Amino acid sequence: MGRPLRRKEDYRLITGLGKFVDDVKMPGMAYVAVLRSPYAHARISKLDVSKAEAMDGVVCTLVGDEVAKKTDPFLQISAAPANKMKDYCLAVGKVHFVGEPVAAVVAETRSLAEDALELIEVEYEVLDHVLDVRAALQPKAPVIHEEVGSNLVFHEMWDYGDMEAAMNDADKVLKEELHFHRFSSTPIENNAVLAHYDKATGVLTLYNNNQMPMFCIPWISFALKFPSNRIRMVTGDIGGGFGTKIISYPYMVLASMLAMKSGRPVKWIESRTEHLLAANHGNERTFAVEIPVKNDGTILGFKVKAWDDCGGYTRYEPAGATIWAQVTPGAYRFKNFQMEFFQGVTNKCPVGPNRGYSRMQHLWMLERCVDIVARELGLDPTEVRLKNFIRPDEMPYVTPSGGIYDGGDYPESLRRVVKLVDYWRWRKEQEEGRKTGRLIGIGLSTVLDSGTNNFAQVKIGNPDNPFSGNSEGARISIDTLGGIQVALGTVPQGQGHETFASQVVADEFGVHPDQVNVLMGFDSTVNPYSHQSGAYASRCAVMGTGALLGAAKKLKEKAARIAAHVMKSDPERIVFKDGAAVDRDSGKSILLWQIGNIAWVNNVLLPEGMEPGLVAINYWKPDFGLPDEKKRLNQTLTYSYQSHAAVIELDRETGKFKILQYAIVDDCGRQINPLIVEGQVHGAAAHGIGAAMYESFVYNTDGQLQSSTFVDYLVPTALDIPHMDTESMETPSLFAPKGIKGVGEGGGTPLAAIANAVEDALSPLGVEIRDSHQNPQDVYKLIEGNRAGRHAGPMTNVAKHKSGK
Repeated sequence: MGRPLRRKEDYRLITGLGKFVDDVKMPGMAYVAVLRSPYAHARISKLDVSKAEAMDGVVCTLVGDEVAKKTDPFLQISAAPANKMKDYCLAVGKVHFVGEPVAAVVAETRSLAEDALELIEVEYEVLDHVLDVRAALQPKAPVIHEEVGSNLVFHEMWDYGDMEAAMNDADKVLKEELHFHRFSSTPIENNAVLAHYDKATGVLTLYNNNQMPMFCIPWISFALKFPSNRIRMVTGDIGGGFGTKIISYPYMVLASMLAMKSGRPVKWIESRTEHLLAANHGNERTFAVEIPVKNDGTILGFKVKAWDDCGGYTRYEPAGATIWAQVTPGAYRFKNFQMEFFQGVTNKCPVGPNRGYSRMQHLWMLERCVDIVARELGLDPTEVRLKNFIRPDEMPYVTPSGGIYDGGDYPESLRRVVKLVDYWRWRKEQEEGRKTGRLIGIGLSTVLDSGTNNFAQVKIGNPDNPFSGNSEGARISIDTLGGIQVALGTVPQGQGHETFASQVVADEFGVHPDQVNVLMGFDSTVNPYSHQSGAYASRCAVMGTGALLGAAKKLKEKAARIAAHVMKSDPERIVFKDGAAVDRDSGKSILLWQIGNIAWVNNVLLPEGMEPGLVAINYWKPDFGLPDEKKRLNQTLTYSYQSHAAVIELDRETGKFKILQYAIVDDCGRQINPLIVEGQVHGAAAHGIGAAMYESFVYNTDGQLQSSTFVDYLVPTALDIPHMDTESMETPSLFAPKGIKGVGEGGGTPLAAIANAVEDALSPLGVEIRDSHQNPQDVYKLIEGNRAGRHAGPMTNVAKHKSGK
């Protein structure tokens, strides 16, 4: 551990030898194409597939009426009445967003299946639609799901401290409205599934690239009315996920139905347009914020109303309506906090987890508000942050909502990034540049990267949800030749699980990581798993290591007993190093292969009463609790953090800007592999920069997505991402195995740093930034609007006049 070893996975990936879903071929395999709704909200008055079925090469079709007869609606984790929502793998009677699946065709080739879609006749009765969540919550808004009776699917209040006293004690109360836009993480590989139903064994095998496939089992089993113990989940290499591959279960059910109906293996590979149109988007959220502050920059609290747009279906929601509370105060010490949270459905694509799920919206709001406080009080943003940061001597720090921060030094992180970016030199250059019309902006952001979630957080939205805690499984075995094999339930998707697991296990047994074989991918008939297994919420390094250490402990205890028996020693004196079990007192040793030989095929030499074999399985769980009556609980185990600094230069005539310098200081606890950590830090920053500057889902007034291809949805290339100056700190976690923390969900940090930099650049023009997306067109409009005296609702600054002040 701690060495920057090259990733074991990379050779096969960069040489084209990776095994993805689309690489899996089966005899008799057919292909699926999906017909999608062209309307945001409409009733299906006619659906005729007869011409498509008559086409040569078409195997079968599937429509919503058949789905409704043969399956049950998907499980809902919402409380009543939102839990009455009927969500199927195909639209039944009505469509709720552009891109919703309406019918499916199975054919001998993908092109034939896509051609057959054009022969399907559909007539729609177009209904009124609603695209803004606040409009959707108005009394006269069209109801999207009649069975629910309302577009409101979640409403809760969090209230900590004494907000009224904070307001009264403040010198000023700043008010602002902010908007966090829709975007996605756009993995290089889209969603995919190959379904095979074996009538002889009654086993349904799903080759897929879902990030947490075993968690999907209840959704699939209940919908199909199919026994869970006859569903086999298989993943291979996965081309990224970032949360967007968590709610692909509707397509797994669709493919399963088509495999059963056709009697053949069927494969569905999502196109890029399908992915952008209908996979899932990140949560769009609007905030109305009141911030009581002192004139010296002390923040006394936050009073917030939030409206979250979850699109056409809830699916993974209302998880996002509660997960933000993992990081209620961000990196700051205020104790007074009030949040009234509304979540509603609209006629847009459903939302789902997206790198930094739900926390990045909340943390972006906090970081923008810190800069707003600095601006209104005439202070430097560094000064306000340092005054309000939680201090390292306060760790472990308990937040107002019950989170327990597991160590960190936020002031030092900021000081380092300020030095790394040469902040004060840029301030001088900014001042000089303004004399000649140059617009240079400097933005800072310190954001927490919470990891290893506690599923009890979903009980905040619905106390009856049967989920809590978290768990993961691992198996380690030593064969008769001393070979070490490892299997995990973590479902890797590019994070380097084979590498980090081999490093952890190698240290335990005193061997080189190349001597440890970690099984690629995941197979529920081979890999140990819990039904919480998967790669999400920055959990795998922590949960995987916890499971591995437990398995290694069991295996070492047995191997030590065998070694001690053979060497006539005491198991307590046995240590493992250099591929052998060594008596630390006498120096006697026995090689691992000799221990494996005895355990498996020379077992007459085993200690009396010991069973043969040398394999151990372990399941690990953190020490979590349930929410109390005030919704307080530790919602996650580890809290990494990053400080970012962005320096930009903006052209006032076009609104376009470029990044002149970008710096990052990260702290993810003890690092298993610094090379992997650096890659995760760069990747998270690239995602955040892309979202801040390029990527945005834009709908027109008819509910049509205007950015459904990479022509319009601009994903930055390597040429568009700036050079990053990076530095790491290592503050070991106070609670996680080996002091490890999660890493890689810091995608929200650049959004705030860049928004703050853009506003800083435009401060001579009096322009204020209220959105998380800064494209040149919108920036130009803000500049022009300010020139014409057309502010879009300036921030309210309420000064408190008291005697003696």
